[in-house]
Amino acid sequence: MRMNGGNRGETRSSALWGTGNRGGESRSNALWGKGGRGALTALAAMLAISVPLAASSPGGKNRLDLEHSYLAPVLAQRAKGNPNTMVSVIVQTDETFDPGQRKFIQFLKKSDLTPSRQLDLVDGVAMTIPAKLIHKLRDLKGLTITPDAPVHVSGYSSTQLWPYAVGLANRWSGWNAPAPASVPTIAVVDSGIEPGRADFGNRLLAQVNFSTLPDNSAGDGRGHGTFVAGIAAGGADGYTGGTPQAKLVSLDVMDDYGVARTSDVIASCQWILANKDKYNIRIANFSLHSATASNFIRDPLDRAVEKLWFNNVFVVAAAGNYGKADGPSGVPYAPGNDPFVMTVGAIDMGGTTSRYDDTPAPWSAWGYTLDGFAKPDVAAPGRYMVGPVPGNSSLVAERPDKVTAPGYIQLSGTSFSAPVVAAAAAQILAAHPNFTPDQVKGALMLSAKPVPNAPVGSVGVGEIQMNYLAFTNYPPNPNKALGRFLVSDLLGGGKTFDSVSWYDAAKSSVSWDSVSWDSVSWADVSWNDVSWADVSWSDVSWADVSWADVSWADVSWNDTSYEDAAEGDASGDPNGYELTPEQAAAVLADPNIAPPGDTLPAAVASALDDTNSTSSSTDGTVPGP
Repeated sequence: MRMNGGNRGETRSSALWGTGNRGGESRSNALWGKGGRGALTALAAMLAISVPLAASSPGGKNRLDLEHSYLAPVLAQRAKGNPNTMVSVIVQTDETFDPGQRKFIQFLKKSDLTPSRQLDLVDGVAMTIPAKLIHKLRDLKGLTITPDAPVHVSGYSSTQLWPYAVGLANRWSGWNAPAPASVPTIAVVDSGIEPGRADFGNRLLAQVNFSTLPDNSAGDGRGHGTFVAGIAAGGADGYTGGTPQAKLVSLDVMDDYGVARTSDVIASCQWILANKDKYNIRIANFSLHSATASNFIRDPLDRAVEKLWFNNVFVVAAAGNYGKADGPSGVPYAPGNDPFVMTVGAIDMGGTTSRYDDTPAPWSAWGYTLDGFAKPDVAAPGRYMVGPVPGNSSLVAERPDKVTAPGYIQLSGTSFSAPVVAAAAAQILAAHPNFTPDQVKGALMLSAKPVPNAPVGSVGVGEIQMNYLAFTNYPPNPNKALGRFLVSDLLGGGKTFDSVSWYDAAKSSVSWDSVSWDSVSWADVSWNDVSWADVSWSDVSWADVSWADVSWADVSWNDTSYEDAAEGDASGDPNGYELTPEQAAAVLADPNIAPPGDTLPAAVASALDDTNSTSSSTDGTVPGP
C-alpha cells in the first residue's frame, strides 16, 4: 500500500480513484475528475454497480502481468470444463492500469453484471459471473480474479472427492452450516460403532446390542457399522463425513462375521420407535438386506421399516451389491424393496467432480421389485470410499491390503452410498425439522441430477445433489399414490399400510399410481433422457409381478442372512478417489464445485409455488444355500 503524508493506511493513491482520504471524503483522478462522495453515488446510480477501490502494489513492486490479469487456475479450469455455470469470484484491481479499470467498468455495464458486495478493505468486489466470461476478464489486464471460496472450519475437511461433488461439504461451516442443536440423530442399524473414536466425539448418544448370535464382540467387532457411521457423520480432520454435526445411535444387529437375524433387525426398529423422541432420531440407516426375496406386503422387515416411516423416521436402505453387467438385477430383498423408503444405489465417480463421466457401479443392484416398483430411488457415491474402522475388527483382519492408514480402510458398496443419503437427509431436516419422510424423499429426488451414462432406472432419478432444490419449502410427495392406502393402526397407533386394498387396486388398474405425479409433473424434471414416469410401476407387465411366485414355504427360512463382504469390488483402487493436498485446496477454493444444471424447470417451479401444503446382511451378493 502506498503511504501519503505519513498517515499509515489513511490515504492511498490510485490511477482509478486518485489520491484522497481513506475514509472516502474526497477522491480525484483523471478519469472521473474531482468530487466528493456524491460523485461516487452518481456513478453507482448510472452504472447500477458498486465500483471497487483499486488494489495496491506496495512500492510498485510485484505488479501484475502487463499482458494479462491474474486468473486463479481453478477458475480457468471451471471456465473450460463447465462454461455455462455461474461462478462466484472476487475481482481486485491494480492501481497501475487505469485503462484496464475503465475497461472493467465497461465490461460490467455491457455484460449487465452487478457486484454483490464492495470490498473496500482489499479494494475489490465480490460478484457472480458466467464461467464463459472469465477469460474476457483475464484479457482486460490489471485485475486479480480469484474464487469467492467457502471458508471451512479447521477439523472439518476431507481428502476425498465425494463430499464436495454432491454438495454436502457446503454446509460443514459458514453461514449456511446448521446449528448442531438443529441436526437430527441418525440411527445406524449395523454391526455397532467403535466407542471413544475422535471421529464422533460426544455425538454417539447410545449403543444397544440386539444381536442374539454368539460371535458378536462389544462395540464393533466387524467394523462395518463404524465405517457406515463415518461416511454419514464422521468429524475427523481429513476424514469428515457427510454431516459431521449429526448425532448417532448405534444399534448392533450383526456379529463379527457380518451375520444377522432378521428378528434382531426388527427388534432394533422397535427400539428406534420407542426412543425416537428421547434421542431426536429422524433418520435410520440400513446398509443391509435380507437374504430372502419377498414381496413387501408380506415381509416382516418391510413392515417394520414402514412403521418407522409412518412415525416420522426417514429410512435409508442400500440397494444391494448383486447387480449384473448385462442388465437389471431386480431389487427383491427387504428393506430396499419397500416402495416407501429411500433405496440407494452406488455411483462410480470416475475420479472427477463431473457427472458426465459418472457411471453406476457395476455391482449396484437395480430394476423392479417383485411388486413392480422401480428401485433404487436415487444413487450416491459408493466406490473406493475411505472411512474409519476399528484396528482389531474382522474387516481389517480379512482385508489388510485395504487399510489406508491406522484406523481407516477403503471399501466399496451400496452399503456406503446409503449413509451419504442419510447425511443429506440430516441437512434437509436441520433446515426443515417439520418435514415428513415423504417430503425429505421428494426433496432428494427433486434435486437429484441425471447421470448421462447410466441406463434408465439404474440410478433411480439420478445422483443426489445438495443444491437449492434439496432445501425447497414445498417438495413434491413421491409416495402420494401409496398414501391413500394408509389406515389407522388399531394395535400400535399411528398409520399402517392396507396391503389388501392396494393389491386389489393394483390388480384392477395399472394406472392406480397416476396420482403420484400430483400437481407437480415429475415428467418435467429432466432427470434423464427418459422421464421417471416411463419406469414407473405401470410400466411393469403382470408377468413381471410375481406376487404369487414367492412363498415362505419355498425358501430355506431360518431367520439368518449373511454378509457378502463389505465391498462391491474384489480389489481396491490403490489411490481411490482421494485428493492430493493440491487437489483438495483447489476443490475447497471452488465455490461452485457442484455439477451444473441446477435450473428448476418452469413447469415444476410454477407448480411448487402454487403448492403450499403439505434380516439381513450388508449389501453383498446373495449368499449360497
